[in-house]
Amino acid sequence: MQNNWPHKIIGDKVVIRTRDRVCENADELLSSKLCYKIVHRCIRDLNRVNSPLLRIFDHRVISDEDIQLLVDTLQYALKVQVDLIPRLLPGSEQFLRDRELLNQFVEYLYNYWRHFQRVIVCDSEGNRFDRRPYQTFNRTVETLTNVVRSTYRDLQENISGNHPRIYRQVPAGAEIATIALPRDIPYPAPIYQKLNEIAVIRQVLIYPPLIFNPPMNKRSGSFERVDKNPLEGLELKRENWICYPAKVGPLTIMVYFSYKFAELGFSLCNLFELAEEADIQRKPDAAYLFGVPDEDFPALGKGKTIFYDDEQNDMLVAAVPDSDTYGYFGYLKKMVLTLHNIVMMKRGRMPFHGALISLKVRGAEPMTVLIIGDTGAGKSESLEAFRQIGKDEIEQVTIIADDMGSLVLQSGGGVVGYGTETGAFIRLDDLQNGYAFGQMDRTIIMSPDQVNARVVLPVTTYNTIMKGYPIDVVLYANNYTPIPEGESTITWFEDASQALKVFRDGNVMSKGTTTTTGLTATYFANVFGPQQYQDVHEKIAKDYFKAFFKNGVRVGELNTQLGINGLEQSGPKRAARELLELAKNRKTRKV
Repeated sequence: MQNNWPHKIIGDKVVIRTRDRVCENADELLSSKLCYKIVHRCIRDLNRVNSPLLRIFDHRVISDEDIQLLVDTLQYALKVQVDLIPRLLPGSEQFLRDRELLNQFVEYLYNYWRHFQRVIVCDSEGNRFDRRPYQTFNRTVETLTNVVRSTYRDLQENISGNHPRIYRQVPAGAEIATIALPRDIPYPAPIYQKLNEIAVIRQVLIYPPLIFNPPMNKRSGSFERVDKNPLEGLELKRENWICYPAKVGPLTIMVYFSYKFAELGFSLCNLFELAEEADIQRKPDAAYLFGVPDEDFPALGKGKTIFYDDEQNDMLVAAVPDSDTYGYFGYLKKMVLTLHNIVMMKRGRMPFHGALISLKVRGAEPMTVLIIGDTGAGKSESLEAFRQIGKDEIEQVTIIADDMGSLVLQSGGGVVGYGTETGAFIRLDDLQNGYAFGQMDRTIIMSPDQVNARVVLPVTTYNTIMKGYPIDVVLYANNYTPIPEGESTITWFEDASQALKVFRDGNVMSKGTTTTTGLTATYFANVFGPQQYQDVHEKIAKDYFKAFFKNGVRVGELNTQLGINGLEQSGPKRAARELLELAKNRKTRKV
């Protein structure tokens, strides 16, 4: 890390920018401004708790000069025999009085550095880093990891005089790296041009498993439509922002996030496909600013999770402030999906909040099932239980949508389903035992020690979610009605009006994923667009449900019982067994 490297320390995040390379040896590492800042913060925090580690100093009041002397001593410890350092560096003898204590301090400092969320951003307006991204990542992430780790080990061995017999290759450099370059995005009006000052991510490298503890672990309220563009009068400091261009189903949504929420923004790479060059050369469908400084946030609505429908320019614009209240991945993901759903309704498609999968059981025809339901209704949990209990009979489970998607009514009357995400944001609490650990090498884990612990992991491919699957079965996920043993967990509807009432009511028992409690009702279990555009959605829904019954699509209610205490595991398993029987009896597909 050279002295002139731009970097930011934001809370528990370190963001390093480079246009060339990182440090290549221990001397460059220890002489960097960033290293001094980390040591300074470490000593400040130790001083706050009166740590005995600070006894490496021979006095209590520690000045900036004392900290620099400590750093210089560590540099000498890499070059010469430790006993000789006091002869070369006056004042260093205080640190060498108790080598074991100094060794413990080095261990603590190493772990203190590692407790930060560490991001490297490779950006250059002249050099095209993205032509050989693997070479760029090797020069930055891999090099930093090796230098930090080897510096730590050399210091400990030189100070203690001992060689460890067990080596642990823990991540020591950056956990996340990205190549982000300026792009001239063809926005439709001058008000959007300020966004082109922000670098756009072209490649991302992560080292999973990543474990984050964001400020919040629940989402509250709904997203509010406002009558003024939040970009009006808003000044954005380009050095505080970066853009993830997300492919959300057929759409391109430019997600701008503040580095304050870097861990949440980069987690998008496990959820949405990163847009290709051809995608960002076209006008985006929407733009989302996640992390606008609270003091600059425009007062446009009753709340602060807002979006604007720029009908004149065929653009949607959303914004959420950077206060810790909104530091939850759900605010990022669900707003993106809200924007998607609004565009879909404008195009005559029916958005859904649910899981869409294609099931192929041995000896039967494939069956495409759409399970609609609110957060915590048991959609993903039932499908995962299906995968577990049917592992000896299932030939293939294709995930088309884990949370959101859209339906298209074809000219012949059939309905085809599409997805939005290539990943899933799943409650860790309700997954089958051991599932998340089996996927650990790809997983991003959030708030692991809290009630609404979540994992973000890839589950499907972009080609799969965009293929289009004819719908065979549509089910509403009911997580609150107890079903006696021996009775069916599926109730079939006789006509469209009967089905529409249940889907329109959108009842669900809260599972603690938001701040709501008890039994709640949401229009079509979808507060993410349909609720804000009910007039538009109602007409679409009537047309689609009529098409379901006219074309032989089976429509019913699946009782997952996930919201009933004691049935969080067994309820979805019972529902999954009936889904398995339904799939076994699937003989023909209606086209």
